Amino acid sequence: MARNRSNINVASDANTVGTPLIEVCNLRVRFDLSDVLRDINLSIPRGQTVAVIGESGCGKTVLMKSLIRLVEPRSGAVSFDGNDLASLNLKQLAEQRLRFGFVFQQAALFDSMTVGQNIAFPLRQLRRLDDAETKELVLERLEEVGLPESVIWKRPAELSGGMRKRVGLARSLVMNPEVLLYDEPTTGLDPIVSDVINQLIMRTRERYPVTSIVVTHDMRTAKQVADRVVMLYPLSQLDEDEGQIIFDGSPEELDQCEDRRVSQFVRGEAGERLTALRNAA
Repeated sequence: MARNRSNINVASDANTVGTPLIEVCNLRVRFDLSDVLRDINLSIPRGQTVAVIGESGCGKTVLMKSLIRLVEPRSGAVSFDGNDLASLNLKQLAEQRLRFGFVFQQAALFDSMTVGQNIAFPLRQLRRLDDAETKELVLERLEEVGLPESVIWKRPAELSGGMRKRVGLARSLVMNPEVLLYDEPTTGLDPIVSDVINQLIMRTRERYPVTSIVVTHDMRTAKQVADRVVMLYPLSQLDEDEGQIIFDGSPEELDQCEDRRVSQFVRGEAGERLTALRNAA
């Protein structure tokens, strides 16, 4: 297993098979005077499911937002389907974003709308469909995420956390996206409901030719749904010449990684981080 000076575990052929759909080159993102991401290089082939893991504050969500230019980099480039996002005007960028689906951490449903209205929202905004066609698509997506037709008239406040997550997934699927971005899809859910969400992520990949990026702290999710796992480390804990991606490989390789920072995170052990936190206090 090849390694470079940053002890990155280089994944097997799963990382290189297929045409790259998303490419990140030397990405650097800074907020105020502090870098959040530095020299990030990542190539994601079509159809691959990538789990991005790492402790809170390491830049996982910032990386995901950078993939659709919701965050402007200080330097470096992000390309989607061969197009450098920085070279696109607002109209072109909006067109590219329509090829993405978003599953937000708290589902981000509109409280004032019913479930049916939430799922239909992008259709009504972006497509000219009559009411019958819209309702048919809404019901199809509800069925795909395992929810009964009866929930179509409910408000988000009447649903459990797991049901809201599934409605959020149904809304993201209604436009048939090429890429799905999941932000902590199982946060706040019990183990059984978390497994339901994981199964839906895998089922979605089987039904649709989607490329998926899953930001998660949940090791069960990462190992269950991903073809590939990428781990970021906080820049504050790295030397200037260390790469921020400290692991890039398959779920099987993740369990065998010899980098203590990786193994401690996977096992949920504080290790040297507890001492570092005490020293910083």
